[in-house]
Amino acid sequence: MLKKILIANRGEIACRVIRTARTLGYRTVAVYSTADAQAPHVSLADEAVCIGGAPASESYLRGDVLLEAAKKTGANGIHPGYGFLSENAGFAQACADAGVIFIGPPPDAIKVMGDKAGAKRRMLEAKVPCAPGYLGEDQSDDRLIAEAERMGYPLLVKAVSGGGGRGMRLVHQHSELAQAIVSARREAQSAFGDGTLMLERLILNGRHIEIQVFADAHGNAVYVGERDCTAQRRRQKVIEEAPSPVVSPEMRASMGRDAVAAALAVGYRGAGTIEFIVDDKLNYYFLEMNTRLQVEHPVTEMISGFDLVEWQLRVASGQPLPVKQDDITLTGHAIEARLYAEDPYAGFVPQTGPIQWWRPERAKFGGVRIDDGIREGGEVTPFYDAMVAKLIVHGRDRDDAIRRLIATLDDAPLIGLRNNARFLRDLIDHPTFRAGEMTTTLIDKWAEDGEPILQRPGMSREALLVAASLFALRDHVNAHDASHVHLRSASVTGYELKLSHDDTEHAVRVTPGRDGLVTLRVRGETEDAELRVLSHEATPGAGSTGGELRYELGGVRRRVLAVWAGATLNVVVDAAVFVFNEVSPWPAQNDANDPSRAVAPVAGVVAQVLVKPGDKVEAGQQMVSVEAMKMEMWLCAQAPGVVKAVHGAVGEQVQAQALIVEIELSE
Repeated sequence: MLKKILIANRGEIACRVIRTARTLGYRTVAVYSTADAQAPHVSLADEAVCIGGAPASESYLRGDVLLEAAKKTGANGIHPGYGFLSENAGFAQACADAGVIFIGPPPDAIKVMGDKAGAKRRMLEAKVPCAPGYLGEDQSDDRLIAEAERMGYPLLVKAVSGGGGRGMRLVHQHSELAQAIVSARREAQSAFGDGTLMLERLILNGRHIEIQVFADAHGNAVYVGERDCTAQRRRQKVIEEAPSPVVSPEMRASMGRDAVAAALAVGYRGAGTIEFIVDDKLNYYFLEMNTRLQVEHPVTEMISGFDLVEWQLRVASGQPLPVKQDDITLTGHAIEARLYAEDPYAGFVPQTGPIQWWRPERAKFGGVRIDDGIREGGEVTPFYDAMVAKLIVHGRDRDDAIRRLIATLDDAPLIGLRNNARFLRDLIDHPTFRAGEMTTTLIDKWAEDGEPILQRPGMSREALLVAASLFALRDHVNAHDASHVHLRSASVTGYELKLSHDDTEHAVRVTPGRDGLVTLRVRGETEDAELRVLSHEATPGAGSTGGELRYELGGVRRRVLAVWAGATLNVVVDAAVFVFNEVSPWPAQNDANDPSRAVAPVAGVVAQVLVKPGDKVEAGQQMVSVEAMKMEMWLCAQAPGVVKAVHGAVGEQVQAQALIVEIELSE
């Protein structure tokens, strides 16, 4: 019987498991790396144990250390969450050998289905349709390249032990294959301890649709509907919804039967997901089985009313499933948006840094759920996944859910580092998404084609007017905070205020008046605007202060979120965060635009170094790659020259904008 549960994970999933375990009366143990010492899951649990250094290989992937933590705290059950060791058959077996209940499937089932190539072989034997591919044991680069040429392009290079998009590369042509094999193998080895790869022919214009299955130790198994995870970027999910907008009841029943049969065939127990790729004629092909709880499980919970983590704990305790297949009914529509710390307008580059404002409770009205593992005042580091929260909504129908998710994204902004909230808002409101016509590669195609949805939102005139007004009045609005007292008096007749946003300067002539009134004229415009600040919350936070601003402009009263972080003002409009600073008269050095200095685009770890001092380089030549949050980014020479110095070694941690390569430019 389960008595105390150790959660061998971090972030939002650790918090999620702890909450359900607590409602069932279980004591919980959190584990954390040195980078996560102040993370929310640590304080949420009854006990917590530090398990090592920041890199996952030194902490969350150390099965021996996790079992030692369980022994030290008396935990007799381990919930692996997702990622890390959740699909590691060796760890599941080690738990069994140590007398610890692994809250997941048996080791043999993980071994069979967790091995993507082995699972595919099993499905082929069972006559389940599968996409063509290479599943062989010969892992030499020459054999993989030869098999790829035989299959044709485009194709996917996939880690057999992978999941969540890790160890996966999309290859369009032969010239991309060699580097894809190297980077996929390295990422898979780092994330899963197994660099074995497989190849799979890409189904063009496909949809990713998966079936949630659940089985117990008494021979019972059910499916709990499907999830549509087609909206992806770089093979990682962005939006998930249930039910799928293209699946009929008959198709759902057919896919569900196949999924349950697959689970029973390997003696499965617990939560699992059978993933299918569906072509434009609605034929479905087996992709893989995830032998764990999925990131997107909340949408299934929202439409079914079940707590799948509770089911996991009960099944692990030997109890039968609480329902039969005929008892399961699905109601309404649910959508989940993954909030990533990344810049979707710069190639989805990961972002790190302090969290200055995060108050999701402001958006939690009926039908809204937010699962997170961050807190205001914390920091997003480069060591783990870029996903920091999930925003989940439930509505009567799909349009209802979309409308609620847009409102939730507006009301729960993340301030302090760039993120994908505005992109998510635009995506779910895009005509193609609303029509249910997404494909797994469409977002990537939009990026290649420079579609407007992946262009950084232009300056909001209203955000600029609000910012100029608050800068002009900050000696009054923020009089409680001496750091915000402005040197100018509100009695000044008028002056030109210069504000910067995204390295662009905006000039506004401002004339402060009485009772929060400011007269403004943006440079280049011919008419004045009058904005009156009616009220502004002054809620202090971790290095920030502010809140809801109410103002009147053009005879209409409105509200926005406006937050000061030191001398920086953040104004949120339609889920976009506009960051304003008063322009300094002193010019700043920008190494990013200096072709003689190659700097790290983000904080991360140096993965590859291809040059050394004395090497000649040409414009566009790859020199050093930096890996952060599942993504590898290359520093390329901006102009021809000779390498003078290299300041980063493989495995070394670097900060954003750190100087990596110095080049003596050719004349």
